[in-house]
Amino acid sequence: MSGVEGDKYRSYLHGEGELNTTWRWGIPNYDVVNKLFEDERTEVWPPGSLEEMVQNLVKTWEMELFHKASLDDFKSMDVNKFTFSLNGRKDLNMMEIKKLGGGYNPHLQTSLPKELRIYDPEKETAESSHRAFLTAFPRGFALEVLKVYAGPPEIVWKFRHWGYSEGPFKGHAPTGELVEFYGMAVFEVDEEMKIGRTEFFYDRGELLAGLLKGAAIDDTSAQEAASRCPILRKTG
Repeated sequence: MSGVEGDKYRSYLHGEGELNTTWRWGIPNYDVVNKLFEDERTEVWPPGSLEEMVQNLVKTWEMELFHKASLDDFKSMDVNKFTFSLNGRKDLNMMEIKKLGGGYNPHLQTSLPKELRIYDPEKETAESSHRAFLTAFPRGFALEVLKVYAGPPEIVWKFRHWGYSEGPFKGHAPTGELVEFYGMAVFEVDEEMKIGRTEFFYDRGELLAGLLKGAAIDDTSAQEAASRCPILRKTG
């Protein structure tokens, strides 16, 4: 899963194999978040190591899940078998993920009463969720693999996800502070390293709490500006 031209951490983003790929918002550009990742990661894994392989696989999978519009263009996973589970909830297949809205919505499922949901995945779309986090994290939302506990075919790994609250989020002003959370995940892969099943375990509250610390504001104009900006829409 080494990177290809254009992005050293993500495969299936550029090259002849992607000439006919249908992108949601055009070919994404990860230069900004790659800089954040390289400047602030806590681990630098040796080239060819299992940890580097897993980290690049995760980044490639995330890129495809968020940015590719057609299941026919997905190459990091077996879309016919693929399922996603969060914190022990029922497995979701690709059709159920699409029904939930895609984007960040499967990752932010909650059992909170509707009136207590600042971010409600049942009301968000792939477009609105992408816009919300793009606005909140203009420098991107970086991910690093901290440890790999077991290798293929069942990969168990620990991760850190972080960014800086430098844009409004759901009616709250940015604080400029670091927002981060940690979690564990399991990828089941086949002999071609295609992902067939994922399980994630983390506290969504760690992420949302950091984005809701700022004062209450009207962030409608910022959200609308992000949705119109062709550069921002294509960032990773």
